[in-house]
Amino acid sequence: MSIEINGRTFAETPRPGQCLRTFLRELGQFGVKKGCDAGDCGACTVLLDGEPVHSCVIPAFRAEGRAVTTIEGFGSEGGTHSLQQAFLDAQGFQCGFCTAGMILTCASLNQAQRQELGVALKGNICRCTGYRSIQDAMDGKSNVEDAAAGGAFGRSLPAPAGPLVVRGAAPYTFDIALDRLLHIKLLRSPHPHARIIGIDKAAALAVPGVHAVLTHEDAPKILFSTARHERDWMDPDDTRVLDDTVRFIGQKVAAVVAETEAAAEEGCRRLKVDYDILPAATDPALAIAPGAPVIHGDKTAEIHRVSNAARNVVAEKHGEFGDVASALASSTAIYEGTFTTHRVQHAALETHGGLAWIDAGGLLNVRSSTQVPFLIRRSLAQIFDRPLDKVRVFCERVGGGFGGKQEMFVEDILALAAIATGRPVKLEFTREEQFIATSTRHPMRVTVKAGADSDGKLTALQLDVLSNTGAYGNHAGPVLFHAVSECISVYNCPNKKVDAVAAYTNTVPAGAFRGYGLPQTLFAVEAAIDELARQLGIDPFEIRRRNIVKPGDAMLSPPPSQYHDVFYGSYGLDQCLDLVERAMSAERPDYGLSDDWLVGDGVALTMIDTVPPAGHLSDSTITLRDDGGFELTVGTAEFGNGTSTVHRQIAATALATTVDRISLRQSDTALGGHDTGAYGSAGTFVAGRATQAAAEQLADGIKALAAELSNAAASSCIIENETAICGSERRSFSELASAARTKGRVLQASGNSAGTPRSVAFNVQGFRVAVNKGTGEVRILKSVQAADAGRVANPMQCRGQIEGGVAQSLGAALYEELLIDDSGRVINPTFRDYHLPSFADVPRTEVYFAETSDAIGPMGAKSMSESPYNPVTAALGNAIANATGIRFTSTPFKPDRLFPALHEKFG
Repeated sequence: MSIEINGRTFAETPRPGQCLRTFLRELGQFGVKKGCDAGDCGACTVLLDGEPVHSCVIPAFRAEGRAVTTIEGFGSEGGTHSLQQAFLDAQGFQCGFCTAGMILTCASLNQAQRQELGVALKGNICRCTGYRSIQDAMDGKSNVEDAAAGGAFGRSLPAPAGPLVVRGAAPYTFDIALDRLLHIKLLRSPHPHARIIGIDKAAALAVPGVHAVLTHEDAPKILFSTARHERDWMDPDDTRVLDDTVRFIGQKVAAVVAETEAAAEEGCRRLKVDYDILPAATDPALAIAPGAPVIHGDKTAEIHRVSNAARNVVAEKHGEFGDVASALASSTAIYEGTFTTHRVQHAALETHGGLAWIDAGGLLNVRSSTQVPFLIRRSLAQIFDRPLDKVRVFCERVGGGFGGKQEMFVEDILALAAIATGRPVKLEFTREEQFIATSTRHPMRVTVKAGADSDGKLTALQLDVLSNTGAYGNHAGPVLFHAVSECISVYNCPNKKVDAVAAYTNTVPAGAFRGYGLPQTLFAVEAAIDELARQLGIDPFEIRRRNIVKPGDAMLSPPPSQYHDVFYGSYGLDQCLDLVERAMSAERPDYGLSDDWLVGDGVALTMIDTVPPAGHLSDSTITLRDDGGFELTVGTAEFGNGTSTVHRQIAATALATTVDRISLRQSDTALGGHDTGAYGSAGTFVAGRATQAAAEQLADGIKALAAELSNAAASSCIIENETAICGSERRSFSELASAARTKGRVLQASGNSAGTPRSVAFNVQGFRVAVNKGTGEVRILKSVQAADAGRVANPMQCRGQIEGGVAQSLGAALYEELLIDDSGRVINPTFRDYHLPSFADVPRTEVYFAETSDAIGPMGAKSMSESPYNPVTAALGNAIANATGIRFTSTPFKPDRLFPALHEKFG
């Protein structure tokens, strides 16, 4: 077979049935990504004779005699194509996993298609950006700024990996070829609850190419949590690498390790498992009722940190301030309602997976798609009883996270297989496995009771929450506790009560997800605020102004917290309300809607603590290079969160240089130091503080050396424009590096941050919607979000985080829904049946920033990765209620869910 790839002829013959995507990757074209293997996401897009195709559904043999162009060959002679440059100028990417396919599809469009991008790009999904920056790229708009030495912070500077991303050269987890690589496939449980009596491996081991079959008999018996936190006590120890009891359909039962994926899959098919089927509980309310099947009956509160295993309660929280019942009885206005939220999948385009090998020195190396490499290393060392310095975990660029990769779903199996076989091993989840066997957002049932006096002042707030954590308790407690915290602590109210329970069920586990419980409870709380305003005849913005906390007010939710390190580093919630109200009250265009459409506005607000409690640690080291540039080493991973850009901006500002003079090494435990991980809104706020401390210390060291060489006082020296100035003497950074080397010294400094004290960030979301009273269709006419991000480190990048958060949250509010039948089986484990937002689905959100500077965060900055997501569903629910006069209390707001009530009211 002869195939032309990027102008070069290849004579390789594909395997029978091989798709073009895997064929191209085996030939080193790593810019062709795997996102779905079903033609749904477009990450694998290539040009076939100039036409864009999804290479995952094209048989490789059909490319014979044809010209294939991948992103690597798109630019002339390895250079940058004008469209690639347009994506750089607009920064039309975040994690970048979709970017190669997106660029190739965009390149194929004619002028007519460019006018209808919603149609033209329907086959290319971006999970991160919200698509506005992609449209900017197509419109030739530049969003980046230049920065003079020392002026990097606060400017819209491009991501350092951008040139590699647009050329398909940025390495992701599997963009590497390893010799002697073995492949892992997992046999998964077909039952929601069963005990494994026996596993017959003989037929599987007889498959040619199969090296090992690993079961619970081969795995360590130690219990742990897949959730990764700095403090292990936050999560229950209820999980094993491979267990002899399965608790949900899709749980891993055995791992087959073979020369090829096909051999490993065949080995899985030939395994014979004898199950003792156990009763299952898939509904959380029934699971905690008397007589329900017990899912983790062998776990205890004292040893495993499971609150009440006999009742399937993994975590709970109860408390009251004041007297809620009496306050409600005397309130002028009262609202009570029960709200339910559904399962949502992270749907990061790069699935979970990794590579592992043991090198000649006995070091276990794990390269995985993770947000928490240092915490994974610690867990692997504990599980496999290896010294910490004999385990290395690192990640390259990560193709999306959203909290889903704050888990250990693959690294334990990778380590087990590498140790068992002595060969490099690979495990890459399919898209179906991502849906049925990783984690989701916690579905919750939230009952809210709220009261107010005649002036609109809150008298009582009460929450009763039931959270479905699924078969395992990863993140069950922290998500539950977070869910009932800031949603009511943002409001001043003398009487508050919380009763919250997280229940085990025999369903796919829930875990960390952007927002970490707050979107679910905000849906109920913000609806209650609106309903009180309606009863009292008070404007929704005004009732919030009368009740929100202000600087000096205590931020309280019951029971009292043992952590007292949250402060108002800056306060801009009042500005955010003003900005959104002003934008929403602007003159309305003619939307051209018929009488079938009902139009309404809605608003919701959120507060979020910028770091998790109990410590979040980060180390940073920076060194002056001989050429006068700097090498910065940090632990945080880059998955579209933008921390790589901000780290360099902080360092460049502190050291009076430009970001191109800062080279960055990151997310590798072999580089030393420690980093809890890029989660919990900590990537900039915590790790950025460590970088600021290191860079400022190095600046002091540079000035001290310059003063020593000039016989001057260090206090009289300054640095500017990559130069140290002491009186009339000026020395460049490269001269100082040479002088330090002559003296046998290295100019280097380290900084660290413990994640305390903590600050708070604020966001306000406004929507104008139109609801078709005959069909239930919802259209977004206007979307506005204002954010108090402190001093914004990178306005372009921060705006992108907000737009992406709104887009992702809208998907969850309107149509994304992971469906599970009564047996506990996921019934829509594909993108095609799940409906991720595409270009045409996402409105362009107006973004505004409050003018504040945080006294705690690095150079005045606060977090802004999670919080934009949080108020979206609540604001949308309020807008729909305002338009229709009907309070819908369950998500998602699909037309078929809205239609019955609309039909009953309007006919």
